[in-house]
Amino acid sequence: MEKNKKAGPLIKERIYKLDRTDRAILNEIQSHFPIKARPYREIGERLGLPEKEIIFRVDRMTKGGIIRRIGANFNSRKLGFISTLCAARVPTEKIHDFIEAVNQYSGVTHNYEREGDYNIWFTFIAESQKMIEFSLKEIKHRTGVEDLINLPAVNIFKIQVDFEV
Repeated sequence: MEKNKKAGPLIKERIYKLDRTDRAILNEIQSHFPIKARPYREIGERLGLPEKEIIFRVDRMTKGGIIRRIGANFNSRKLGFISTLCAARVPTEKIHDFIEAVNQYSGVTHNYEREGDYNIWFTFIAESQKMIEFSLKEIKHRTGVEDLINLPAVNIFKIQVDFEV
């Protein structure tokens, strides 16, 4: 089962068979998505395919659960934001409500369940550390989950991650 912020804690896995063309599209869009009025036409030109074919395949892979999101990644620090990793010890019976409460905050970018005492982890981005601390206190109050820790980064090591498919 896959955990997904938007759809709730669990979604059924989808089985999807990728062909060579799907793989080529995925390899192309990971880090080379064109910022153009018609990006799929440009991707099609690069791969020797019609724009409609690219759109059809991207739509199919999105509906099939292969593509979760297409969007930009920004360096939040350079834009003046602060980010942190948070971990919470959430009793099993409160997990659903806790996740729902956390996901209501626009600054939450990732939210996932892990095994172990601290079983819910999420990243939070805000304009200040003060805003993050206020929001975490609010989450504790709204959910009744007091064991919530804030783990701000000491050093940041960014790497480019592309997955050859």
